[in-house]
Amino acid sequence: MAGFAPDQEIELYEEIKFEPNVMCEHIDNRLTFRSSQLEDGDIVCFQKPPQMGSNEQCRYPDVPSFLEYMHNRQVVRFRSLEKSKEDEFCLELSKLHTYDDVVERVANHLGLDDPSKIRLTSHNCYSQQPKPQPIKYRGVDHLSDMLVHYNQTSDILYYEVLDIPLPELQGLKTLKVAFHHAIKDEVVIHTIRLPKQSTVGDVINDLKTKVELSHPSAELRLLEVFYHKIYKIFPHNEKIENINDQYWTLRAEEIPEEEKNLGPHDRLIHVYHFTKDTTQNQVQVQNFGEPFFLVIHEGEALADVKMRIQKKLQAPDEEFSKWKFAFLSLGRPEYLQDSDIVSNRFQRRDIYGAWEQYLGLEHSDNAPKRSYAANQNRHTFEKPVKIYN
Repeated sequence: MAGFAPDQEIELYEEIKFEPNVMCEHIDNRLTFRSSQLEDGDIVCFQKPPQMGSNEQCRYPDVPSFLEYMHNRQVVRFRSLEKSKEDEFCLELSKLHTYDDVVERVANHLGLDDPSKIRLTSHNCYSQQPKPQPIKYRGVDHLSDMLVHYNQTSDILYYEVLDIPLPELQGLKTLKVAFHHAIKDEVVIHTIRLPKQSTVGDVINDLKTKVELSHPSAELRLLEVFYHKIYKIFPHNEKIENINDQYWTLRAEEIPEEEKNLGPHDRLIHVYHFTKDTTQNQVQVQNFGEPFFLVIHEGEALADVKMRIQKKLQAPDEEFSKWKFAFLSLGRPEYLQDSDIVSNRFQRRDIYGAWEQYLGLEHSDNAPKRSYAANQNRHTFEKPVKIYN
């Protein structure tokens, strides 16, 4: 053993295997190779004794603990969930670290006093995106559980810094609601956070404290919008726990006064914007922009309905004159003339079944393409969007 003083006591270990688990045994210096069952190709590790008078504390004081460290060592790349494509920092961790160990080290790196305000999300190795659902508070045992995705292991975790501790947040339901003002030409996205057992009525009451209404007694409704169609008006007594705002847009708006006093022969219909492509003798209808409801009266001609729509949308005369109006049922447009009685086409009294029939406004989609809420919808006559948390 060149380089060691004769009186130095050197500890020897045999590294028997490293994977899947470390196996390392101490070798008695007094025994022969044969007695220790050492053969050609065996790995022998040596360990220097500490220097005389040294009080230095070693993180890994012997060979077995160091090999365990090397075996479980994991450098993790952390990314902010808001900038999911960029590595922000790296931490050297252990696969055996507990959930609390990991969030504590992230909090220390960020200079955050309360690790419970850190929320982590695992990486999807196939889509190269964050998984849709974050990791629940103490929802996994070890770092290795955070990094596995089916049969693959990642080295990426996404993090968020919350304004309240994660255990408290998990008792609440968070919804992003796009509020459409009745008069002002803007959409404001509000984050509503309520206990999971709350109802849609509670959401609306909370929203009323945050938005400016056209008049104090205005009533609000909550809609589910998907691919520029209205699929649902939420009843006020519906629980919010299972409402999903990840793929669908939740839209709140004032209920127009004319809808509150519907006559026995009035109809509330869906109105959607669309463009049309004709390829290989097949008509493809593509919806865009903001869908809305409209009251139509018995015997009302399309010419009168058009005037009300133009006023509602504040569409310029020159552009509006190019629009075409059609009754669509199951995606097939039947174009209407100004003299056609619109109510004759809409005999259904319910306002569900948005995919079945609606009044279509065919015109070019020339609105600016801006991101909107969580699912990248586009606006017709693009309204300014503000996001409040």
